[in-house]
Amino acid sequence: MRKYNNLVEAINELKKEGYIFDYNLKENTIICDAIKQVCTPMDFTIVQMHRFEEMSDVDSESVLYALETKDGNKGILIDAYGTYSEALSPEMIEKLRYKNY
Repeated sequence: MRKYNNLVEAINELKKEGYIFDYNLKENTIICDAIKQVCTPMDFTIVQMHRFEEMSDVDSESVLYALETKDGNKGILIDAYGTYSEALSPEMIEKLRYKNY
C-alpha cells in the first residue's frame, strides 16, 4: 500500500484510481449525497485506510478510507478522530477498525 505525505495528496491519487464518490459518516451508515446512496456496515468494504496527524495541531487528525460498495461504487470517507470524532454504532466501529488494509 502506498504511503501518502498528506491528506490532499491521498485524496487526489485515490480519485485518479477511481475512488470518485465522497461518503459521509453517520452513526450506523455512510451516505453519498451525489448518488443518493445509503450504506450500512454490511454494504461496503474498506480497501485502504490512511491516518494523518498534523504535528503542529493535535486537533487536526483524520483517517481516510478508500471503500467499495456492494454495487461496485468506489469512493472515499474522511473521518476526524479525537476531539471531533462522530458517535458511532458498535457495528460501524468494528467496520472501521484497522485490519491491515
